[in-house]
Amino acid sequence: MAMSITEACIGCGVCLPECPNGAIDTDDSGRYFIRFGLCTECLTVHERPRCLSLCPIPQCIEPSQRRTETKEDLLRKVHRIAIHRAFRALDSAEGN
Repeated sequence: MAMSITEACIGCGVCLPECPNGAIDTDDSGRYFIRFGLCTECLTVHERPRCLSLCPIPQCIEPSQRRTETKEDLLRKVHRIAIHRAFRALDSAEGN
């Protein structure tokens, strides 16, 4: 399941640059949140979600109770993101 940032977040920003998919963002009020469509729980990159490993606040980042995904779902998302990045890199190389 995708990760979620709870109300316990103090906004320290440690997680923001560490997400390999850019899934962590801030809203207009500066509150941090995780974009479900980009969160892969670092499945193929780290043993556990990087944000969870680095966060200094207990219970700040936890599995989303609203969004459940199987490992297969997460792997499909990893592949979709990789394909998207490859096409984006190709477009950049061609000057588009």
